[in-house]
Amino acid sequence: MDKKQPKTVKRTTLIWSIIIALLVGGGLAYGVAYVQTRAVISQAQSTTASMQKIQAVYSTIEDNYYKPVSAQKVTNGAIKGMISSLNDPFSEYLDKTDATSLNNQISSSFSGIGAEVQKSGQYIKIISPIKGTPAKKAGLQPGDLIIAVNDKSIAGKSVTEAVSLMRGKIGTKVTLTLKRNNKDFKQTLTREKIPVNTVNSRVINKKIGYIQITSVSERTASELKTALKNLDKKGVKSYVLDVRDNPGGLMDQALKMSSMFLKNGKVIMRVQAKTGQQQVYKAGKKYDGGYKVTKPVAVLMNGGSASAAEIFAGALHQSANAPLIGTQSYGKGTVQTVSDFKDKSEMKITIAKWLTPNGSWINKKGLTPTYKADYPKYAYLQLINTDKTYKIEDVSTQVKTLQKELKALGYFEGKTNGYFGKTTQTAVEAYQQKNKLTVTGTADSKTILNIETKIQSQIAKNDNALKKAENVLNKK
Repeated sequence: MDKKQPKTVKRTTLIWSIIIALLVGGGLAYGVAYVQTRAVISQAQSTTASMQKIQAVYSTIEDNYYKPVSAQKVTNGAIKGMISSLNDPFSEYLDKTDATSLNNQISSSFSGIGAEVQKSGQYIKIISPIKGTPAKKAGLQPGDLIIAVNDKSIAGKSVTEAVSLMRGKIGTKVTLTLKRNNKDFKQTLTREKIPVNTVNSRVINKKIGYIQITSVSERTASELKTALKNLDKKGVKSYVLDVRDNPGGLMDQALKMSSMFLKNGKVIMRVQAKTGQQQVYKAGKKYDGGYKVTKPVAVLMNGGSASAAEIFAGALHQSANAPLIGTQSYGKGTVQTVSDFKDKSEMKITIAKWLTPNGSWINKKGLTPTYKADYPKYAYLQLINTDKTYKIEDVSTQVKTLQKELKALGYFEGKTNGYFGKTTQTAVEAYQQKNKLTVTGTADSKTILNIETKIQSQIAKNDNALKKAENVLNKK
């Protein structure tokens, strides 16, 4: 389900924040509900016919293969094969190295590019770049496919293997080959320390408290409560809760967050096992500690809102009548459990569905907004490659994007056909002169980056979903 998102919209969350508690939604890369009990898997006490067959294959390889055999590699390969047969991108086997790397990533910060990812066919799909990170700054978008890292194909690699290639020391560079709209392009990023702060807030129009929740991690509920209290002290009358491009995270945090806005006893979510039996989670002091929000609320969401973010949005909408504003959410509705082997490797496997308060399963469907509102079309333009300089007589899709951006900013009135003619040159010159750049008529990296910054600012000013939320709340 590839859903385009604006290049300036916040897409944040802990990259691979797979944690020992409950995570909801896709494979960290999109919220996975990880069951808190991490049982150690013991060796099977009985042997079935199928296991006997597997043992026979193992023994045959060990005894007869003409080259030396690594028992560990053969075993890991068999386990990975069994799990891959499920055809579930959120079920995965992690050997000791991968498991250690994965669990190290639950710390408050780490070094990398800052993007939530998940397996998609042979490659890795970007779900949400994290706000303020190299991935975000480079304009990576949900739905982009990573097909190579430093010119080495990642076809067939697991999410963990691909992530390990993208991680590295702060200040080092990594080049990604990506595919977007069936076109390949490269982007070089400098690894940075990835911030983990998940809640940002401010007052808009002197009476509305705006709260952006970028992911659902270990301290999100606490951060949210602090933001709410601070805004309440400033006298706000209502709240806008923005979970756009929030890929989810910890389920227990989603429960705590939701409970703050729901009357005690109201349903937050349901978890349904394959037997059909449901466990119902309801609002109460157990989750919110007695802290309740009674002021009007509106929730912003889009195609980058998933898993725990959808639990939160769905709970507020269905159990507290909060309007959902934006576009259809991503649609992640499965629960995974993480189990440890004695050798410190791990297995995660999907064990259940999660449902909204009214019993709906939104997997691959998403939540439908009460009011549909989106960014202007130019918000979805692909970033221009700054490694090139664009000049008269050039013809390319990059020039076409340049023309569309200049048109959005009011400098270009010709046809956006990708041909860098006299009209485009004049527009570039006008832009450079207005913005105190060297007037050359060619679009170099400095000019392009300046244009991109102006576009981002204009997109923020034309946040139609936020404007709609303000209008809705002002009527209450």
